[in-house]
Amino acid sequence: MEPARLTTDPAFAVALVDRRLFGSFVEHMGRCVYTGIFEPGHPAADAAGLRTDVLALTRELGVSLVRYPGGNFVSGYRWEDGTGPVGERPRRLDLAWRTVESNAFGLNEFMDWAGKAGVEPMMAVNLGTRGVAEAAELVEYCNVPGGTIAADLRRKHGVARPHDIRLWCLGNEMDGPWQTGSLTAYEYGRLASRAGHAMRKVDPTIELVACGSSNSAMPTFAAWEATVLELAYDQVDYLSLHQYFDPEKVDPASFRASAVDLDGFIDDVIATADHVRAKLRRGKRIKLALDEWNVWYQSRFTEPEDRPIAEEAPRLIEDDYTVTDAVVVGNLLISMLRHADRLTVGCQAQLANIIAPIRTEPGGPAWRQTIFHPFALTAALARGTVLRTAITAPLMSTGSYGDVPVVDAVAVHDEHRGELVLFAVNRGEQAVPLELDLRAFGGLAVAEHLTLTDQDPHARNSVAHPARVTPQRLAAPVIDGGRATVLLPPVSWHALRCTIPAAI
Repeated sequence: MEPARLTTDPAFAVALVDRRLFGSFVEHMGRCVYTGIFEPGHPAADAAGLRTDVLALTRELGVSLVRYPGGNFVSGYRWEDGTGPVGERPRRLDLAWRTVESNAFGLNEFMDWAGKAGVEPMMAVNLGTRGVAEAAELVEYCNVPGGTIAADLRRKHGVARPHDIRLWCLGNEMDGPWQTGSLTAYEYGRLASRAGHAMRKVDPTIELVACGSSNSAMPTFAAWEATVLELAYDQVDYLSLHQYFDPEKVDPASFRASAVDLDGFIDDVIATADHVRAKLRRGKRIKLALDEWNVWYQSRFTEPEDRPIAEEAPRLIEDDYTVTDAVVVGNLLISMLRHADRLTVGCQAQLANIIAPIRTEPGGPAWRQTIFHPFALTAALARGTVLRTAITAPLMSTGSYGDVPVVDAVAVHDEHRGELVLFAVNRGEQAVPLELDLRAFGGLAVAEHLTLTDQDPHARNSVAHPARVTPQRLAAPVIDGGRATVLLPPVSWHALRCTIPAAI
């Protein structure tokens, strides 16, 4: 195949990488919480019932932020149910997933887990079945030191210091008819504005995320964003995006090119937000939060209303991920980095068991799925400033997007550490040489070349074979005169870490 060519320059700066981009998501759904991150009596559980093997994997994954407690679950959730003595907490029917919620794990347990995992919390409030007063009271419970009824209730529950949660979601997917208490754009925009105003009265320092469309295929997409922002622009800092990619809903080439869809989605939301900014004559630019994204075999999922009510923690959407899925996840992260000037929060859904990079068995082991690896390596290596890359590449034909470049890539330059990291994918079924033009940096050397690929693109990890698919370290190419060539195997993800002389 003809070679692909990549050129970048330290002057081609996009923005600093925000560490919040490498977030995850914990929802009270299936086994994400119960027998996922929380399993009292497990051999690896600590005194609080938190699985220390999952905590260790969460830290290894490089997760910076975790959204909680949903997801669809939050639209029927009473946050008070998950506080106070565990033995006095109510068991309730969760309308989102038609399961019984024990509330054995709640707000304060999550904050304990977040502290041990070293992650920032991103808290969602219920704007489906509750409203302004309950949202403001939750901020008071979490962030006010004491001397008020909600803050003193937290202290009574054994948490003397405030949680000081900075980032808050104003509901979840409120445009979706599947959502408990779904609303029109006008209804939601007014409610989000009023709730945000009240929450900021309690704590003016918090940051607020308004619900965008549940996905780009919604019939109200873009009109929803425009209406919501016109009503709530002054109260919010972020607009959310949710997007999942199903390998079985499109042809294989289109699935491998899923990042093309994500690029377009992000660009359309930015354009809509900036249109509203101009219309309202505001100086502030709305940032984006891609706070649900992943590969999801959604076509296999049976909707909750088609199932009888289940007991606590049923096995739901526990997808087993392939090498191809992992390459797509790596490419989605490239797309996210490419938009680092506006997309500054990301939450891969979900952390454990539910379409997750981490899988567990009750009473048994935890292991890394294939999609764990590109996320962990990108989170570890993508530090500094994202650079634009000029790429020319052979084209591949897709059913959904027409002809698209077979190679995609992004560069991140860390001036302080003296490193340039290139993230690249080969989305095609043939090997492609990638010619690098890095002359603008001078004197570069490739310190390591990491890849995720396999002769079997359908290979998976499992409880029996947890390390079937792992990253490989390849021979580092030699850079001569600022140029080098790297061979990208079929369906592969790559990270090339280059060192830069101190004088550069």
